[in-house]
Amino acid sequence: MSTESARPPHLRATALALVLVGGFCGTAARDLVQNAFPHSASGVPWATFGINLAGAFVLGVLLEGLARSGEDDGRRRRIRLLAGTGFCGAFTTYSALATDTVQLWEVGHRTTAGIAYAAGTVLAGLVCTWLGLMVASRTARGGAR
Repeated sequence: MSTESARPPHLRATALALVLVGGFCGTAARDLVQNAFPHSASGVPWATFGINLAGAFVLGVLLEGLARSGEDDGRRRRIRLLAGTGFCGAFTTYSALATDTVQLWEVGHRTTAGIAYAAGTVLAGLVCTWLGLMVASRTARGGAR
């Protein structure tokens, strides 16, 4: 048994490299979207809202699809680490959600920040994740016919 395979999965160099590469790509993609759709300091950050919802949907599709295709090992684990943990983890942004919420709060949009934006993003993210799970589930059932 090699030293690499004796380590827990989260401490393996290949796992860390996959998360790093996926994270780099996810961060670059988020930056491209946010720069394409900038918002003013007093405006609702729709790009961040959309990024978080899209990432939640994609993560739901990805994880359900991987879970339905077999054990979390080999190629499926590498895809999960690269696309799920790395890309989607870096593409979606809880820190930007928190920062944007505080900015909206500070400019006087307290109801917008506290209820519509922060809570709405979390609730809509849950719905998007559930939709992603359903899409992957139905796709898998359709493919099994």
